[in-house]
Amino acid sequence: MAHGAVKHDYHLVNPSPWPLVGSIAGVILTMGMVIYMKGLFGLEKGDPWVAIAGFALVIFTMIGWWMDVTKEANAGDHTPVVALGLRYGMILFIASEVMFFVAWFWIFFEQSLFWEHRTLTPAIGNFEGVAEAWKQWPPKGVELVPAFHLPLVNTLTLLLSGTTVTWAHHALQQGDRKSAKIGLALTVLLGILFTSIQAYEYHHILSEKLFYSEEAANAGLYGSSFFMATGFHGFHVLVGTIFLAICLLRLMGGGFSPKQHFGFEAAAWYWHFVDVVWLFLFAFIYVIFGTM
Repeated sequence: MAHGAVKHDYHLVNPSPWPLVGSIAGVILTMGMVIYMKGLFGLEKGDPWVAIAGFALVIFTMIGWWMDVTKEANAGDHTPVVALGLRYGMILFIASEVMFFVAWFWIFFEQSLFWEHRTLTPAIGNFEGVAEAWKQWPPKGVELVPAFHLPLVNTLTLLLSGTTVTWAHHALQQGDRKSAKIGLALTVLLGILFTSIQAYEYHHILSEKLFYSEEAANAGLYGSSFFMATGFHGFHVLVGTIFLAICLLRLMGGGFSPKQHFGFEAAAWYWHFVDVVWLFLFAFIYVIFGTM
């Protein structure tokens, strides 16, 4: 351990301003979004500046808080018990993210399979109703996104990024910092490539006005669930790319060691989670429902 490290299994953090600052930032961001969408306190609807200020303060809090955690790790305060707690925290966070996507899958399946019923309840246990819904899929006026064009390219991109981040992780565990840097840099580049391809795909969808036909009675709901599921995944890819890029900067600056690199390990867990979610999105939203 480093000089001045604790002599027991637990670490009592020093007084920190970040919980209070983060709470204030959250309130400002929430109020700013209300002002932007509805107007409040005499401020007109559409005014973005309060929301921007709140978002900037949230980012500032995140940077400051995580820097303090990094300093604690470098000082030797992350004992095995503390490190185990950090791992449990990351596992619970990923579990909450899983349930987040379960909700979007649920609404997508409901709107896709039972769109003619408007609600899920009338079709439960009614296999004839489900069969009829499949016969009429897709709704009239809705053009589906080809699964084996850009979505397939993005699938291969994420699968490849999963191998490069694993390579980087194992290289770091073996003390091969050069290979770890190369693998991590490739992962970041592949994350940027995925985001760029998805942005191009969205531009094509919106320019061609897919999902937006007046003849499709439920196209708006189907299109919304499509964009929410794939769009929020794209946002997670963006967050994961930033997460890995910061790990790359820390690695290039001499951070991490074969035995102590939980920051990078957490980023790798998150990235693999993003990979798995995309596989489900590609299989169900693009392939199964997109090729019927």
